[in-house]
Amino acid sequence: MSQTKPETDSPVALVTGAGSGIGKAIALNLKAAGFRVFICDVDPEAVESMQTAGITASVCNVADETAVSALVAEVVAATGGRLDLLVNNAGISGMNAPVEAVDAEDFRRTMDINVNGTFYFLKEVVPAMKAMGQGAIINIASTAALFGYPNRTSYAASKWAIIGLTKTLAMELGPFGIRANAVCPGSVEGPRIDGVIARDAKSRGMKAGDVRRIYESQVSMRKFVGADDIARMCVFLASKDAGMVSGQVIAVDGHTESLSVPF
Repeated sequence: MSQTKPETDSPVALVTGAGSGIGKAIALNLKAAGFRVFICDVDPEAVESMQTAGITASVCNVADETAVSALVAEVVAATGGRLDLLVNNAGISGMNAPVEAVDAEDFRRTMDINVNGTFYFLKEVVPAMKAMGQGAIINIASTAALFGYPNRTSYAASKWAIIGLTKTLAMELGPFGIRANAVCPGSVEGPRIDGVIARDAKSRGMKAGDVRRIYESQVSMRKFVGADDIARMCVFLASKDAGMVSGQVIAVDGHTESLSVPF
């Protein structure tokens, strides 16, 4: 008769921005794969819903360096120093606008959450992984980091930064047994892409359905990916099967052919 693995022996994962969408799917899939999962999100209601799912969840603004430091310290204390996986998922989409119309404050806020927030968690988590002599880091980027993204200056810039950061981490941390990879989702089914499409349609004076069809036409498989598609890739990258996968930028997107909107 098999016995359930004690929680103290389970690998530990910390997922940011995991109260909904991709982050939530990643957290739940990691839990199903046997990880002891800690998550944070800026939305208290989302945090509460994840707590009811049996995941340790905290409210945290990833752009607040002090709050990030405190959260990571709590996780490390709760696990006796164990932290096997960090998934930097928290992020915002920024404005839909040509560069001259982008609000400077929007640009700063997008970079602060998407890039600085990622950096703050890395800075706090890496020492624990070095002490263990192993670890895995997954940074959630975007296909916007592979093509650029017209009218999405803030978002594209932040995601290109994530790719450079990931490549550098792989080189810096590899000697310590720590792997770093970036996952680039395409458009993911859900409220977030619906909002992007709605804003884009409004700015162009078009119907949202027509804009959605154009977005879908830029994907070889002619459909958006699901959050669980991204989550399953993260579970693989966190596993021993991916023990020699590091410094990679992996698109999970149905093959994006272009993000140059043809209209």
